[in-house]
Amino acid sequence: MPQTDKQVCIPPELPELLKQFTKDAIRTQPPDLIQWAAEYFGAMSRGEIPPVRERSEQIPLSNWAELTPELLKVLHSRVAGRLIIHADELAQMWKVLNLPTDLFNSVMNVGRFTEEIEWLKFLALACSSLGVTIAKTLKIVCEVLSSDHDGGPP
Repeated sequence: MPQTDKQVCIPPELPELLKQFTKDAIRTQPPDLIQWAAEYFGAMSRGEIPPVRERSEQIPLSNWAELTPELLKVLHSRVAGRLIIHADELAQMWKVLNLPTDLFNSVMNVGRFTEEIEWLKFLALACSSLGVTIAKTLKIVCEVLSSDHDGGPP
């Protein structure tokens, strides 16, 4: 690397930013670190929430995470109030959370979704994969849509 007379200025916030990035990478354990890092810093530069696992999310022993109401809540927060989401964007969010692609494809097929997905319909179908009965499915939908952090009744 050639030396120049220019002095490089390192922003004072860089060490803390890199420290947080490292913690988030360890917590998330993405299958493709380079792709995840690009999404992470892209989200940061746009002022969005980066694709990071929440502390309450457990990292499974297998390669694929199991779909849970908590992970659906994370997805719902990342959709950020939009009613329509593009299939590619949702598929990427699903992938970042390490959720099974066959389940994503199944929900897409059952809902007959194409490029533009009605988020609440997709969410309801994803919740139905967790609930055995319609009552349990509705309970899961309510928990995911609830702003309560404990998911309990008011």
